[in-house]
Amino acid sequence: MSLLNTFSFELPTEIVFGVGACGNLTERLSQLKVGRILIVSDKGIDESGLLDGIRNQLTEKGLDHKTFDSVEANPKDYNVQQGAEIAADYKAECLVAVGGGSPIDCAKAMAVVAAHGGTVRDYEGRGKLTKEPIPLIAIPTTAGSGSEVTFSAVITDSREKFKFSIKDTQNAPRVALADPEMTMTMPPGLTAATGLDALTHAIEAFSCKVSNPISDAAALYAVELITTHLKTAVFDGHNLEARAGMLMGSILAAIAFSHSDVASVHCIAEALGGKYDTPHGACNAVVLPAVMAYNMSYCLENYARLATALGLAYDSVESGAQKAVQAVEKLAADVDLPDFNSFGVTENNFEELAQNSVNNGSNIDNPRPMAKEDYLNVLKTLGSRR
Repeated sequence: MSLLNTFSFELPTEIVFGVGACGNLTERLSQLKVGRILIVSDKGIDESGLLDGIRNQLTEKGLDHKTFDSVEANPKDYNVQQGAEIAADYKAECLVAVGGGSPIDCAKAMAVVAAHGGTVRDYEGRGKLTKEPIPLIAIPTTAGSGSEVTFSAVITDSREKFKFSIKDTQNAPRVALADPEMTMTMPPGLTAATGLDALTHAIEAFSCKVSNPISDAAALYAVELITTHLKTAVFDGHNLEARAGMLMGSILAAIAFSHSDVASVHCIAEALGGKYDTPHGACNAVVLPAVMAYNMSYCLENYARLATALGLAYDSVESGAQKAVQAVEKLAADVDLPDFNSFGVTENNFEELAQNSVNNGSNIDNPRPMAKEDYLNVLKTLGSRR
């Protein structure tokens, strides 16, 4: 990397991190001078009881509030439209998103549509916002997506079965209340998938074509934190230190990729999620080692530095890069993630998946150029593994 390259770095979100951070909600709402609050979540989070403390805080302070909990996994355009209509009709002054990447991304898009009108697809791409969205406070309950500190929202077009993004710095949450205790109800499988999702963010941010020194620093520390704490968080979910390490690793990885980019792992994962509605984190986890292997000859020095962050010793850049790829694959296996074939992907859909991967805006930033045929080869490699 040349330090002569020009880049910009902006983090619009205030991050409040630590055990009990959720207790700062009403203080931050007071600072924003808002009074009508729409909580955005999903039914699983609501049924888990994680929203009870949020509602109690609002009630105790006499703040008017209601809940929209109909967000689906891989949030759909119709989830956004329904939620935006509720927010507009309710005259919501602030959204409070509680959950993983799906509720937070949905809330971001709702805030845009409620303020601007139209349909969510109108705002696909970069810089389409002409006014400020409804203010948003994000409270993550997973350690993976990092959506609480990014300024993009990924939404599924339910008709075309294709994921698209809204990207604008105005779309970032005003505040992220990152409380490790809010992540402790995650079951082992979800902990593993979201953790590998965060690891993918860090590795792709560090190795893609548009990385920069600040995003690299965040990415490398994220890799160290995630690989140190993931297995403990998966198999001893009540270990608060491991949960805190994973949440901070997820935040740092998100800061890294939102100021750099992701790459071909995400291109394939988003194609799979759009087509099959498969969990995004699990898709990233399954695809990551195969794409790293494909990219390795273009990433020897970067992957060797990743090996150092992974705590691995090596004799040469080449052996370091190989050890990094092997270590990531082993980590995915150690936390019992499913294999590619468990997603029910059929070979007759490989062409469509490969084309949608090429069409993804992050394809251009993969360190090694990938055409449709290259994606097909990776998909065939994944499909052949049992």
